Amino acid sequence: MLNVGRIKEGFVLDHIKAGESLAIYHMLKLDKANCTVAIIMNVLSNKLGKKDILKVECDIGDMNLDVLAFIDHTITVNVIKGEEIVEKKALVLPKEISGIISCKNPRCITSIEQGLPHVFVLADENEQVYRCKYCEEKYNRRY
Repeated sequence: MLNVGRIKEGFVLDHIKAGESLAIYHMLKLDKANCTVAIIMNVLSNKLGKKDILKVECDIGDMNLDVLAFIDHTITVNVIKGEEIVEKKALVLPKEISGIISCKNPRCITSIEQGLPHVFVLADENEQVYRCKYCEEKYNRRY
């Protein structure tokens, strides 16, 4: 039995689809953050069969919840203070995201104007479809 200790203050990302925790780790830029991170992979789960868990010992204010919601809005976010869960945050798909993904359309203005931010808007909430704000190119998810 693997035993990963409690964290004093930070957050736990639970119910991550098995095998996706490393991608989330990099997209949240936790590799550049000055905090302790435990990545637990392929944990048995009644809900998912198998799941990943990320335990992060730093202030949740340092994390962009829109990025996390864009990646997977079904992840459970537990806020930890004094080694206890004090809050569970519900994630909602952001209506607009910027600087997370890039438009792949070579005719898009973002390909010509290098300083222009890549902005995507939620076009279909049910299908979780995002489109480029400038050219309406559909973003193809890898998840």
